[in-house]
Amino acid sequence: MKKIIKTKSPKETEETGFLLGKRLISIKIKENSFTLALKGPLGSGKSVFTKGLSSGLGIRESIISPTFVIIKRYWIGDKFYKNFYHLDCYRLDKSEEMIILGFKKIIDDSQNIVVIEWADKIEEILPSKTVWLNFDYGEKENERIIEMDLNI
Repeated sequence: MKKIIKTKSPKETEETGFLLGKRLISIKIKENSFTLALKGPLGSGKSVFTKGLSSGLGIRESIISPTFVIIKRYWIGDKFYKNFYHLDCYRLDKSEEMIILGFKKIIDDSQNIVVIEWADKIEEILPSKTVWLNFDYGEKENERIIEMDLNI
């Protein structure tokens, strides 16, 4: 079931991520990692959404997109999930580069929640049950449109 959310400001985009994080932390959905693939143009709200999501998961650290380090891990310490992995594929040329960085081990672990910005660059190696979120600009300057196919 596709759900479309329109936000009017970065704060609303962050709050949308926060609410999803709160929902995810309360349920165990999959046997492997819970993987969210974020797709959309530069500045469309992916990082702002992820900041809110991490806060909803209970992470207190400041979240910034790992554009240069590619992968960043944060401890959750929940009864279902132990780690939050934030990946940014913007600088990658080939999906094989992510494999070299240990991607398979990350997505195979059921104690991980994984959020991937620019996920369309590694689509061919993502798990079949990956949840896609598409981000786009709205009509006004700070409006964003988030389309997700998520049933939880």
